[in-house]
Amino acid sequence: MLFQIIALFCCGTFFGAALYISLAQHPATLEAGVRVGGLFFPPMYKRAAPLQIVLALIGFIAGGLVWFLGGNILWLIGAVFLISVVPITLILIKPINDVLLSSDNDPESESTQALLLKWGPQHWIRTIVSGISFFLYIYAVVA
Repeated sequence: MLFQIIALFCCGTFFGAALYISLAQHPATLEAGVRVGGLFFPPMYKRAAPLQIVLALIGFIAGGLVWFLGGNILWLIGAVFLISVVPITLILIKPINDVLLSSDNDPESESTQALLLKWGPQHWIRTIVSGISFFLYIYAVVA
């Protein structure tokens, strides 16, 4: 039961944060203009990235342990979906982040605007995948 709570908490928190970023924070940042977005991104990222890594790893491990200790196969599937946010981030989002975080990046440039516009849809992929994981975990609890 403890590992179920940990898995649900970590996965739900990851998904909730990702959904907030995709629905509210990122669109508001774009609406405020490229200068705001370009200046806001680095400090936001430095706070968000460690939290996201911890939540994904602990949520994955806890979900895997629930399955390993006799839980429904949905726990394992949910755990795999949750940990898949790591390669999704490394392949799709990290290249954009690297440029946005570079000291050479001009936060007011058109290229920063283009990167911020590209970043949003890539982040939605992570949001959807973590949401699938969360709903699998919830279904596994009630099934």
